[in-house]
Amino acid sequence: MDVRAGVFLYWFHIICAGVFADVWKVQVEPEMEALVSSCVVLPCSFTYPGQQQPSDRTKAIWHKKDNWNDIIFHKDGSKVEDNFKGRTKLVGSLGSSNCSLEIDQVRNHDNGPFCFRVELETSTKDKYSFVDNCVSIKMIEQSSKPDLQGEQSLQEGQPTVIKCSVRHTCPSYQPTLTWSHSGKIMTSYKHIGHGLWEVESLLTFTPTKEDDHSSINCTVEHHGKVIGERVATHSIFVKEQASLMHIVVPAVSSLGAALFVGLLCFFIVKRYKKRIADLQSRDGNGMWSRLSRLSRRFHSGDGRSGSGGREQRRSIWSRFSRRGQGHQVQGNYDSKANNVCTASGNKPFSKGRMPSPKSEAKSYSGHNFDDDYTNTADLNLYGNI
Repeated sequence: MDVRAGVFLYWFHIICAGVFADVWKVQVEPEMEALVSSCVVLPCSFTYPGQQQPSDRTKAIWHKKDNWNDIIFHKDGSKVEDNFKGRTKLVGSLGSSNCSLEIDQVRNHDNGPFCFRVELETSTKDKYSFVDNCVSIKMIEQSSKPDLQGEQSLQEGQPTVIKCSVRHTCPSYQPTLTWSHSGKIMTSYKHIGHGLWEVESLLTFTPTKEDDHSSINCTVEHHGKVIGERVATHSIFVKEQASLMHIVVPAVSSLGAALFVGLLCFFIVKRYKKRIADLQSRDGNGMWSRLSRLSRRFHSGDGRSGSGGREQRRSIWSRFSRRGQGHQVQGNYDSKANNVCTASGNKPFSKGRMPSPKSEAKSYSGHNFDDDYTNTADLNLYGNI
């Protein structure tokens, strides 16, 4: 069975090759896009019956579909329509069945449709126009900006790559891509099929803190006097790389703040301590000190003989007594023992002496207790009642 199947497939291949070899066939893109003022390449490949002929024995013609005499390309340039003279050429090898046509300086009226015709010099019958497979061109008035891809948030010191690319239909004059940022640039070109090509540029650089909140521009330059957007912008944000300064600066700042607060508290406490000490030192002339000195003066006055002390006390009492002069007690006071008074017609009576505010008298050697004390209100506390 395997031998019979192999023989069958062999003869089937021979028969099919003979049948399909006797067919005129072309492969083109039915519709293309072209940038006005640039160029466009119309991909084309063909096959014909018979033996493959070399390029010098194969004639290629491109003409308009509506009128075969409106030729846009011919080996003999005199046969080309004036509007297309010098703007069209074959970019493929006819010996390799490549009939691709390039139209330069594309104009708004180069719409087509355009058809391919092949003529072989083997005989007068080997000619064919592929009017059923023609190409129409859609005009693009303005170019679009390049496609820019890359990370926006970058780390300082770490290399990064940004890609800029643009598609076009003019491989003979590749667009040029330029960058606004310095770095390592790699450019590549590739055919992506269906009459489209792509140019790609890679920018590799190491971001710094100066690149933070900046923009990177990619500018495209097309062949011809193309108008439209040409610049693509990519914004980047750079995170600063962690370093020793990021640790030292916050630490020093915190330490400085703590030291400042500490010094401020120290001087405030010192100032208030001094204030308290001043108040305590002034308290020596306060009420208790004055009362103590007054008590000692009266003690020293009681020890003296004669009526001077009594008269002094009486004078003080009569001066600060709440009684008026008209209500004073009329009596004859005789001098008796200390704190013993006698009124005429009455028996002697004792009067307790007002004690000192402090239970124990202190020694004030070196002090003069005869100092003048002008606060007479204090003296009233120790008057005789």
